Amino acid sequence: MKTIKSNTFKLTQKISLKKTPTTYQLDADKDKIEDELEDVCKDLAKIQNAMYAHGKYAVLICIQGMDTAGKDSLIREVFKELNARGVVVHSFKVPTDLELKHDYLWRHYIALPARGKFGVFNRTHYENVLVTRVHPEYILGEHLPDVHSLDDVNDAFWEKRFEQINNFEKHIAQNGTIIFKFFLHLSKDEQKNRLLRRLDKKSKNWKFSPGDLKERKLWDRYQDCYEDAINRTSKPHAPWFAIPADDKPTARYIVAKILLDTLKTYKDIKEPELDPKIKANLDAYRKQLEND
Repeated sequence: MKTIKSNTFKLTQKISLKKTPTTYQLDADKDKIEDELEDVCKDLAKIQNAMYAHGKYAVLICIQGMDTAGKDSLIREVFKELNARGVVVHSFKVPTDLELKHDYLWRHYIALPARGKFGVFNRTHYENVLVTRVHPEYILGEHLPDVHSLDDVNDAFWEKRFEQINNFEKHIAQNGTIIFKFFLHLSKDEQKNRLLRRLDKKSKNWKFSPGDLKERKLWDRYQDCYEDAINRTSKPHAPWFAIPADDKPTARYIVAKILLDTLKTYKDIKEPELDPKIKANLDAYRKQLEND
């Protein structure tokens, strides 16, 4: 199977999504990819255990993508080997009444992982510069003091919001959070196929909503907003990765491998040493237990 490098998918300069591939060949069949994914996830779990004991870093994994991009199944498969106490997944839906009484970053800030834990955001704070940009009328529901009409939701408004997001990520990165941002890059044709499967397979019917078709008509607008958001916010401390998502097993493997390879570079993440006094008396403690 092909060896991949994280930098292949990391976005370090401006991109055009139209020119960015939605497929990637690992030169392996599905079974081989899934076997390799399992091995990577087990290694990732070992790092997570050490990180939990180490207690100085948190990991925030942000996953964005169009409807049917495979966010839910990727989270299920990539993180299933991790200790349940060490990973927390948050799926952000339409803001609640309580959330709308706070600034738009509040609900994301309070969901951030504690040091020693992985936090996975299924849809993220970027919804506030994606869905709201495609549907600017949603901003009116935030009851902002400087927004009185849609005329106020202008270029200056979005510039300020991107600055706020960059500052938010910079702040948490400087305080020990390792940030990964994955854009699952799906083709329009593959989305069509997946929506049809939701209609054709009875077990998938519950996932379908007529609203999916309404949003699909805005595909080009969403792509433009994603491209702009990614280009404005991919920073060394909070990089975006564009993951080819037309094949789900491939996308899962790439994400897991990027996580593993990147976290391996943190050489200080290791389980703490026992107190020397305790370590010197391990034999005595063992005998005490054996004679109990």
